[in-house]
Amino acid sequence: MAKQCVFTGRKAVYGNKKTYRGKAKYLGGVGKKITGIARRKFRPNLQKVRCIVDGQVKRVWVSAAAIRSGLVVKPVKVKPFEKIVV
Repeated sequence: MAKQCVFTGRKAVYGNKKTYRGKAKYLGGVGKKITGIARRKFRPNLQKVRCIVDGQVKRVWVSAAAIRSGLVVKPVKVKPFEKIVV
């Protein structure tokens, strides 16, 4: 399974990176020209987190936006059993 947020569905999308040359018209030039176009990938800020999904604790990919907005419910941390010495 590809990296995708379980809660928001965010995943990588493709776009273009453009290279320009020239001077902008408002700065006194004749305008900027596109000299090259290359494909690139826009990746979301995904993090692997232990959270409760469908009532079970799972380790899943979650976007930072989902964590900040409170969509992620983290499980309660349980301390290991400690011996009581009398």
